[in-house]
Amino acid sequence: MIIIPVKEGESIDRALKKYKRKFEKTGVVKELRERQKFTKPSVLKREEKLKAIYIQQIKQQEEG
Repeated sequence: MIIIPVKEGESIDRALKKYKRKFEKTGVVKELRERQKFTKPSVLKREEKLKAIYIQQIKQQEEG
């Protein structure tokens, strides 16, 4: 359960913004979307590999 402490005099909009941010950080929606369909382990492995290559290329560009 997410608890958002609201200070006295703080607007509801600001409290909602805090709530949305905390909710997104928990990753509930992301996990629900992933569970809606089955992804083969080989596809997951391929995606991780491509992501690692992409990140490595960005780091190399920053260095040189």
